[in-house]
Amino acid sequence: MRKIASLILAFLWAVSAHATSLSYQEIKQAYYRSYLYEKSGDYKDAINALMPVYQAYPNGYTVNLRLGWLYYLWKKYSNSEYHYGKALKAIPSSVEAMLGLTLPYMAQGRWTDVESICYRILKIDYYNYYGNLRLSAAYRNQGKFKYAEAVDRKMLAIYPTDGQFLLELARSLYGEGKLAYAESILKDLLILEPENYKAKELLSRIESELKTKKSTSNSTSRN
Repeated sequence: MRKIASLILAFLWAVSAHATSLSYQEIKQAYYRSYLYEKSGDYKDAINALMPVYQAYPNGYTVNLRLGWLYYLWKKYSNSEYHYGKALKAIPSSVEAMLGLTLPYMAQGRWTDVESICYRILKIDYYNYYGNLRLSAAYRNQGKFKYAEAVDRKMLAIYPTDGQFLLELARSLYGEGKLAYAESILKDLLILEPENYKAKELLSRIESELKTKKSTSNSTSRN
């Protein structure tokens, strides 16, 4: 509680120090316009709407967090990293800023960086949902399928019917070559989520591979 109170006081001090820069209404309207532009998919103007706030508070946590998000949506990944980094400098323990930083890393396929950030998240919040989900993806995309499977099973122990972790587990098992096991997981998942197209796509691929494998095996045995 003391830490939270200190952060709030630091924020209020920063606002009061720039009280003559922007009024409350000006800040409110800047965010409001930014949200409207974002909703219409106009990320450039969503960013531009916040520039007066950013210029007044260049090291502010909230404005940098939002700019990190908007630049990510606009696919300006280096800018996104920069602003998420500034948000983390303002509040180094912020899990939401760390999760935000994983987004441009994932978009660029920088899986070792995603892994590193997720370690930081899990040190603060061991069962963080998205921290674990993205760590599993980072492991899997580096070919560390057994590590990914361990994360998936850890989370399924507390979210037994979660569709995203069931899909991740199936992907991990598929990567390990455990096709029949992955197939059974996907069939269970499709009972829970009949329209899960990612599960359907992977199941179709696995069934095709199992069919080919069986056909090859039968052909070899006849010879």
